[in-house]
Order: sequence, then C-alpha cells, then structure tokens
Amino acid sequence: MKKTLDLRGYSCPIPLLRTRDALMTCDDLTVLIDEPAARENILKFAAAQHYQAECVDGNGEWTLHIVKS
Repeated sequence: MKKTLDLRGYSCPIPLLRTRDALMTCDDLTVLIDEPAARENILKFAAAQHYQAECVDGNGEWTLHIVKS
C-alpha cells in the first residue's frame, strides 16, 4: 500500500513519529518535509530499520521515499 504524508511546517519530533506510525500500516511511503532535522532523523530511522530511503532536494523542501524491504 502506498501513502503520502505532507509534514511541511512541522518540527521534530512530529515528522519522525508520524512517519514511524505510517510505516506500521504501509510499505511504500512518500514524506514531504521542510525541516532539516526531520530529514536527518527520518533518514537515520529508515536506515536503522533497514528500509530503502531516497531523498530529493527541492529548494528548502525534501521529498523522502521510503520502502520497506
């Protein structure tokens, strides 16, 4: 199941917690964020869980694509 979260405007830990919760029920997640700390924390979380994660930079906003493997 694919899902998209728009978490722009939220600061940590909200983006990380919502990402973690969404990945409990889906295996293909796109996350839109604009907080650098959230980007780093979500990518670290994905790596720790052995998920595939890709980050695309877009002028101060990032699109993270996370797939459970």
